[in-house]
Amino acid sequence: MTSRKRRVAARLGTTAVLATGMAAALAIPATAGSGAPVTPAGDNDPMIQAMQRDLGMNAAQAEQRLRAEAEARGVADTVRAELGDSFGGAHFDAERDTLVVGVTDAAKADEVRAAGAEARMVDASSAELESITQRLNRAEDRAPDGVTGWYVDVESNSVVVTTAPKTRGQATAFVNSTGADRSQVEVVESREQPRALMNIYGGNAYYMGSGGRCSIGFAVNGGFVTAGHCGSTGESTSQPSGTFAGSSFPYNDYAYVRTGSDDTPQPLVNMYNGYGRTVSGSNEAPVGSSICRSGSTTGWHCGTVEAKNQTVRYSQGAVYGMTRTDVCAEPGDSGGSFISGNQAQGMTSGGSGNCTLGGTTYFQPVNEALNAYGLSLVTG
Repeated sequence: MTSRKRRVAARLGTTAVLATGMAAALAIPATAGSGAPVTPAGDNDPMIQAMQRDLGMNAAQAEQRLRAEAEARGVADTVRAELGDSFGGAHFDAERDTLVVGVTDAAKADEVRAAGAEARMVDASSAELESITQRLNRAEDRAPDGVTGWYVDVESNSVVVTTAPKTRGQATAFVNSTGADRSQVEVVESREQPRALMNIYGGNAYYMGSGGRCSIGFAVNGGFVTAGHCGSTGESTSQPSGTFAGSSFPYNDYAYVRTGSDDTPQPLVNMYNGYGRTVSGSNEAPVGSSICRSGSTTGWHCGTVEAKNQTVRYSQGAVYGMTRTDVCAEPGDSGGSFISGNQAQGMTSGGSGNCTLGGTTYFQPVNEALNAYGLSLVTG
């Protein structure tokens, strides 16, 4: 095994209608940092605390690491510009608090040292390795199912292609078919199985395996509740990935989707303004109360509870025990959250009208679904 391979291996309408639809999803926006250098703030700094927890450091070591990394970032920017086509990538050696810079031209090594970094001779420039990843990207739709990804590994000065156990041959054939320089590509078998990690928020979209889109009602321990007409028991979902563990429609209109351990139920309802409404419980609001609804087609709308225990006759059959509101909704909002104050009320079922002219919307009370499947809300 070459030293390069060892390094890689070591890291390795007007009538009542259902509100199901196909429009695009919206999600709670994440707030990005400014990118400014980190200034350590002592033992109470959440970053220092997290580094102690996750990297096995004490506070002084964490602060020193942050200072060294901030300095290394500045040096990396400088040498990248100075080396041009000779730049072979850079990595921070945490054991020595040192920036190591790859150089393809020995005559340029002194420039790296003068900037305060360690120079290391490499075969391939950063631009050459990036061109290989672009070649693989263009052929992505031809990659075998076992191939889980590829990346530039700066320390081994190569492009690493990860593939499932016992699929090295298929992955190698794929790389060869792209015309990539095999001397600069390492194929590594790995047990990693990438999947999207998602927070589960009320009002966000999810997709049914049979096609179509609905909205999450409320996060529960183990997944979320939604409308029963969105999917049948056993049907799969994506974004987040899950399975309808129970579904009832008509007569009722509720369902429970069980999700994977990598998806995190959150006690929040998306208000589609960058904020989430905290869910504190599920005490039922009386008629006349204000109530708001979140859904992946029309976002956040509010109105009033008009009546309880309504029977709604859809073309698919009657649903009993619904709550009537004057909140608008449209296709794709089905299953989404109805909340009054901080109390979960129910999941959007259907109605009439739209959010341009207004309308009537009915929801399935959430407590009935929780009791039916023995679920507990995720609250905050």
